[in-house]
Amino acid sequence: MGMSIENIILVFITGIVCGIINTLAGSGSLISLPILMFIGLPPHVANGTNRIGIFIQNIVSTINFARQKVLDFRMGIKVAVPSILGSVAGAFVVLELNERAVEITVGVVLIIMLIPLWMKPSRWLMGARPEEINSYPFLQFIIFFFIGAYGGFIQAGVGIFLLSALVLNAGYDLVRANALKVFINLIFTPFALAVFIIKGQIDISAGLVLAAGNGIGAYFASKYAVSWGSAFVRYILIAVIILAGTKLLFFPDL
Repeated sequence: MGMSIENIILVFITGIVCGIINTLAGSGSLISLPILMFIGLPPHVANGTNRIGIFIQNIVSTINFARQKVLDFRMGIKVAVPSILGSVAGAFVVLELNERAVEITVGVVLIIMLIPLWMKPSRWLMGARPEEINSYPFLQFIIFFFIGAYGGFIQAGVGIFLLSALVLNAGYDLVRANALKVFINLIFTPFALAVFIIKGQIDISAGLVLAAGNGIGAYFASKYAVSWGSAFVRYILIAVIILAGTKLLFFPDL
């Protein structure tokens, strides 16, 4: 579709905001998806197009976190396989559902998102010592398969699930978990994106504008996340979940 100057500016600014939110917490897609639909994209096309921005955003964030030496590549690669398998399955499933089914799914999921964040708050802030980080291969495979499936399905909120799994199951603090989150997202997003491309559910022009904004937002968020610390990131995460949940539950048409 051709984009007006107004829509280009709107999508670009949306990308910056979502790049920051997605890097520090998650659920930025709850902003970008409605904006993409607002400019005229059908729901499934908006869902596919949004992943172009997510992909670029995660490239930028991963590079920054790697430079700051807070990224555990070994763990990221380990959970990549189940995440990829899940993301492809989720992408195929969502393309068979109607818009209302997708909205209901996101709304229900957000209700339970806040619960893990209040569990063991010290664990979120400090994490476990490296030698205490848990490794349960089968359990991790199952967890990250379903997280990948959700990411392939709708993307919105997948970062929060990844953070929950990496903190509460694996034992990482929020800063290290954030670095891993964007790396895992980077790995499985192209596979889900490929499904939408094959199905013709992508708008390249809108996706590239969104990606430019996402990349800028992700750059600044990942650059300063380490210095801001886990406590700051936790507050951002709580705020994002509350706002996103309120929007979907009480203001779905905004």
